[in-house]
Amino acid sequence: MKRVTFAICLLALLPTSAQAGCKSHYSPGVDWTGCFKERLMLSKRPSQNTVFSKAYLSGTSFSKSDLTGAKFTESELMRVSFTESVLSKTNFERAHGSRISFKNANLREANLHKSELQRSNFSGADLTGANMLKGDFFRSKFEGANLTDVNLRRSNLSRTFFAGAILKNTNLTESYLYKAHFEGVDLRQTTGLAQDQIDRMCIDDKTQLPAGLKKPENWRCE
Repeated sequence: MKRVTFAICLLALLPTSAQAGCKSHYSPGVDWTGCFKERLMLSKRPSQNTVFSKAYLSGTSFSKSDLTGAKFTESELMRVSFTESVLSKTNFERAHGSRISFKNANLREANLHKSELQRSNFSGADLTGANMLKGDFFRSKFEGANLTDVNLRRSNLSRTFFAGAILKNTNLTESYLYKAHFEGVDLRQTTGLAQDQIDRMCIDDKTQLPAGLKKPENWRCE
């Protein structure tokens, strides 16, 4: 009986596989699922196919890193920096946080389905082919971003900024665009825009609309 009790106690003291993984050094392919890794400086490091699912990463910097194919599903990303990073085909599904920097990052074909990344900066980012379906990007910046072939259907884009953005074949079907700023933006090649969305947006005389839609008589953002 004493031997059994001793064995049970010994097992209780051993680290679980998840705990052991959290102690792994940061490198390509590392799995930090569910780990607490805040305020780390991980800039300029190769880290392809890494796994950060359900990890707490607030305050961490990945700027100028290659994170191709990484997984950030359901991770906490408050004030994380991905500035000038390669994030092509990276998975951010259901990730959440705010004030995240994706400035000038490569997010081609990234998955941001149902992500909640409010007040974030996507300025100058290449989002070509990204899936942003049902995402929440309230008060975010997309100024100068490439949104070609991006799926923004049913996403929250309230009070966002799109000056200088490329919106070629961008799907805006049922997106919430209350006071979203499209002053001077060419929207002629977007898909899914309806007149009730236009009536809620911030536009000006230089904004170009798809055929069949017209500028509202009373602009909300004068």
